[in-house]
Amino acid sequence: MGETTVTPPEGQQKVAPQPVASNAAGQGHLRRMRTPRRPRLWFEMLLIAVSYWTYSLIRNAVPEQKEQALSNADWIWKAEHQLGLAVEESVNHAVNSVTWLIIGMNYYYATLHFVVTLGVLVWLYRAHPGRYAATRLVLFATTAVALVGYYLYPLAPPRLMNGGDFIDTVLVHQTWGSMASGDLKNMSNQFAAMPSMHIGWSVWCGLTIFALARVPWVRVLGLLYPVATLVVIVATANHFWLDAVGGVLCLAFGFTVAWIWYGTLPYALPAVPARGRAGNLLPNKA
Repeated sequence: MGETTVTPPEGQQKVAPQPVASNAAGQGHLRRMRTPRRPRLWFEMLLIAVSYWTYSLIRNAVPEQKEQALSNADWIWKAEHQLGLAVEESVNHAVNSVTWLIIGMNYYYATLHFVVTLGVLVWLYRAHPGRYAATRLVLFATTAVALVGYYLYPLAPPRLMNGGDFIDTVLVHQTWGSMASGDLKNMSNQFAAMPSMHIGWSVWCGLTIFALARVPWVRVLGLLYPVATLVVIVATANHFWLDAVGGVLCLAFGFTVAWIWYGTLPYALPAVPARGRAGNLLPNKA
């Protein structure tokens, strides 16, 4: 018998199976993005500078809804009284009675928020490059969600409350301090107190130091830093303690974003990536 030949209909072309190379390439690229690697200094400096500039621009561009901000402050103050935890005014007056202490806290509030956070980032970059990007992602995601809070829930700080007896310690002691006081008040949104990024950033610093530092007393200082920051923001009448709770919730969101992206907490990633034969950065197995 002769062979039977099947001729496809005219105009039809055989459909070749689609290559899976593009899909594999995409997965490979995604895997590389999630792989711990050594950060590039120029890129990180540019990223941090642009990110902070953008954060400040957006935060200060949020409408200063004064009436709503004052109303929200009254509500929080009443809620804290109902809880029996309205301690801010007592702390504010007690610390203000010790001049050297409150002046020190004014400068603490104005400077360490930035100095310590940048210091921890530099330390991570140098000592834990494999964990740097993931830990930095936590900080960035925390700050980003805080901007949403500023927009949705304008809040006046205690020192600006109607009928309150709080002391604006920067004005009273004429120290260079909060961007929301004195001659600098027009450069910053006065009604963006919730959540407190002084707490969000300081808890991020404290947890990072505690998790990664090797010297015991340094780890203890890491834990004490956010505690001291909480006392400072309350004593200077810049925040309610509930603002601090908001900052911690934002930080929890930041850690969740990093965990989803990397599949683990930043501190569980390899400290220093090892180089493969082809020069690719591979995570340490140790």
